[in-house]
Parts: sequence; C-alpha cells; structure tokens
Amino acid sequence: MIIGQIKNGIVLDHITAGKGMDLYQILGLDKLECQVAIIKNADSAKLGKKDIIKINEVIDINFDAIGYVDPRVTVNIINDGKLIKRTRIQMPEIIEDIIICKNPRCITTTEQDIKHVFKLTDREKGIYRCIYCESKAE
Repeated sequence: MIIGQIKNGIVLDHITAGKGMDLYQILGLDKLECQVAIIKNADSAKLGKKDIIKINEVIDINFDAIGYVDPRVTVNIINDGKLIKRTRIQMPEIIEDIIICKNPRCITTTEQDIKHVFKLTDREKGIYRCIYCESKAE
C-alpha cells in the first residue's frame, strides 16, 4: 500500500500497533476538514508492527493526550516536503480533560466547572490517578 508524501503537515510515527485509532479519537482528528491517513500494522524494524497517522495540514496537537495514549510516539512536522521538527513524546506528569474520572463520588461528577485532572503516580506502569479522589484512570 502506498500513501503519498505530505507536503505540509504532521506525521505521528512509532505508534504502538493498535493504538492509532485511539489517538485518532482522542485528538479529534475526525473533525478535521483536511486529509488524514491512518496506517495500521505497518512493518517496523524497531517495533515489529506500528501504526502511523498522517495529517495533511499543520494543526495544534495535544502532546499530553499523545503521551497518555502512547509515550513512544514521534511527532514529525513537515514543511515543503521536508522534516523541519521531530519531537519524541514523554508521559506527561499532569493531564487535564483528556480522561474522565469514573468514581461516582468524585467532585468532578457533581461540579460541572471542575476540570478532570489526573497525575502520573507510577511511570513504569503508566498509572494516572485523579487528583481529587485518587481513583485510578482506566
């Protein structure tokens, strides 16, 4: 399969195989008017298999959302067909309004204007906990 080269846009590379659609949803790429290509299970020398997302436009991307879903992702910014910036994503310490606390007793379920904030409590296992009730993110 051949997906064309991007002239100006963003390539999310080294996505763990199977997580491309999760990123697509969490980043709201379905709402974009530009072309977006999702390549699933592409061959990778390092990972064996990987997903890739190509966005045919430079947009603002929530790096924290990417780091939460898959901290191994590489974000490549393309301009005039050339790579101008490569960013390796890390797991964020704090994430806001990316995931919702599922605890029915948490203040975020009763108060509408409170942000859903989770803090990274275990980097090795990728565990985030609600800062208000300490419930584990799912």
